[in-house]
Amino acid sequence: MTTVHDFTVRAADGSPHPLDQYRGRALLIVNTASRCGFTPQYAGLEDLWREKQDDGLTVLGFPCNQFGKQEPGDAQEIAKFCSLTYDVTFPVLAKVEVNGSGADPLFAYLSRAKRGLFGSSNIKWNFTKFLIGRDGIPLKRFAPTDRPAKLRGAVENALKG
Repeated sequence: MTTVHDFTVRAADGSPHPLDQYRGRALLIVNTASRCGFTPQYAGLEDLWREKQDDGLTVLGFPCNQFGKQEPGDAQEIAKFCSLTYDVTFPVLAKVEVNGSGADPLFAYLSRAKRGLFGSSNIKWNFTKFLIGRDGIPLKRFAPTDRPAKLRGAVENALKG
């Protein structure tokens, strides 16, 4: 069976970033953007990361420019924005596409494994969140409108499992 641990993504510097390094940890995988109405969720994601990382949670941000061209910057600009504006310390990886023929294989897998509203596999907007169990199996998909604080209970359950 395929799990998230079977994928290798790209780090912000373009180097390979194998997800099997997170075996035994719960993951919250989020497509992000710096110029989106949901961008303030970076603060809530950082809060979750700081509160739960010692318990086994890793938050992974994947910048995406597919929705309204709301992530136009390069890796350095994105890192600077995240650090200076929201004091983000969780890993922010390379920019990806999440839908269509150019979709990153990880997001193609996640969007099929946990479908959205009305069974749609397409990711509708920035800050769609996927909660992954410690075993690498996707547990739940959260809408862009779901604030990180609302995910706390689901995250705690994933950490127990």
